[in-house]
Amino acid sequence: MTNNALPKGLIETTGSGTAEEAADRLVAAIEGNEKLRLVARMDHSAGAASVGLELTPTIEVFFGNPAAGTPLMHIAPTVAIDLPQKMLIIQTDSGVRVLHNDPAYLAERHDIASDTPQLAAMTQALQNLANVAAGQS
Repeated sequence: MTNNALPKGLIETTGSGTAEEAADRLVAAIEGNEKLRLVARMDHSAGAASVGLELTPTIEVFFGNPAAGTPLMHIAPTVAIDLPQKMLIIQTDSGVRVLHNDPAYLAERHDIASDTPQLAAMTQALQNLANVAAGQS
């Protein structure tokens, strides 16, 4: 992104440390929560290096909560394209950017009522995890 504007539907939390440290904090928080399941950790910069290209340290962590996601998929099966949840961690000169999808945007995108109970819980849980990854809690 050259204009520093976030694409629609993304929430950004900034923090300290490296992308690796932020991803480690995030994974530890996911693994420490019995409701969450770690799906994958993808190091995009390592993938780039494997084909001789350079990329700013960029790590994506995929995780889910079947108890929260499944009811949403019953309402709108298409929401499965955006689940499991994911967080993107990008290293900058001053720390890290932790980005995730705004559940309100997913609700709008998939025509899910904004007062669906899982959305409020998901919003809070994602922000809590973003804060942990960013080293803010």
